Amino acid sequence: MKNVRWKAQSMVLLAAMAAATGNMALAQGASDEQPANWREANDAVGQFKRGHADILKWEAQNLKSATPEQTVPTGFALPTLESAVRAAWKPHLELQKIMARLGQGNVDRVANGQWMDVEARQQRRIEGLDELFEVAADARKAWLIAVAAKQAVRLQQESLEAAEAATELGRRMVKVGNWSRYQQSRVELGLSSEKRAYQQARLAAAQAEQALIKLLGFNGIHQSLQLPDSLPDLPKESIASDRLTAELQEITAQLPVFNQTKTRINFDLARGAYLTALDVAQSYRNDVMAQRNLIVDESVLQYNGMLKSVWELLTEVQGRAQAQRETIDAIRDYWVAETDLLWVLQGGEPQSFVTPGSPSGADASAAGN
Repeated sequence: MKNVRWKAQSMVLLAAMAAATGNMALAQGASDEQPANWREANDAVGQFKRGHADILKWEAQNLKSATPEQTVPTGFALPTLESAVRAAWKPHLELQKIMARLGQGNVDRVANGQWMDVEARQQRRIEGLDELFEVAADARKAWLIAVAAKQAVRLQQESLEAAEAATELGRRMVKVGNWSRYQQSRVELGLSSEKRAYQQARLAAAQAEQALIKLLGFNGIHQSLQLPDSLPDLPKESIASDRLTAELQEITAQLPVFNQTKTRINFDLARGAYLTALDVAQSYRNDVMAQRNLIVDESVLQYNGMLKSVWELLTEVQGRAQAQRETIDAIRDYWVAETDLLWVLQGGEPQSFVTPGSPSGADASAAGN
């Protein structure tokens, strides 16, 4: 549904561009005269009885050639956090004996992220078990960063396409004398900014994917990965505070005094990052995006009713796209923060913790491990 809404609103922009430049296939019954300004472009769009919903239908019938053909996914498939963890364990042959002692049930719990359900705090009883958790933590965080980066590329590409449509509209309006070069230069600058952001997003995604490939020991074996299109959604509930406290007491009781103090300090840092990351992510998902969607939906209606220009609509669409990217970062940071918290409760010592709201918050945490 979200992709359909975005595509519909993008098509409003494309329809305005076509209408403003005399594209009669899209106008469907509009005047044969070339529209003189954005109000006439709006009027052309308004001739669709259901506004942008009909534009979507028109696109499906007439713009198939403009849609890239879907290709068969390539690369090693890592659809879930669990699959990333299990793949990360395989190159570490020394972990096989540890997993045998731990038992299949507990191994499955670790792979699934149910670390607090591991029986009897066995990390103090099985030598080398801390490495099993460390490899799992690193794999989870690298996978989260790679998936988030891939998701960001898709959103940035959609934002770029909207900017390209608006820029083309501006260029054609300049040709027919309805716009000045000054007005067009501002739109051209916006397009340049979107292009840079898209290239940066692609580079970040490629680097994150290669970092995950290296961590999994796939260098020379797999050149690419088949990752999901989006991160896991946020959980319905946070981990109960009393359970976290009980887990902390259980683990510290098995540690030397010096390590107990260090674990308590790490626990406070990890829990603080976890709770803040969850709050920030929920705020973006439930509040910010709800408002952004409302603003864009209303802007589309006003555009169809000739109360907003295509440029005003574009501004709102781009604002929503930025909020979507920030939401991805926030959700990524939550899952990274959860991983750090679970790891601390197994005696782990992350060298850094997530700073929610920072564009590189998750990267800093992963880089330190």
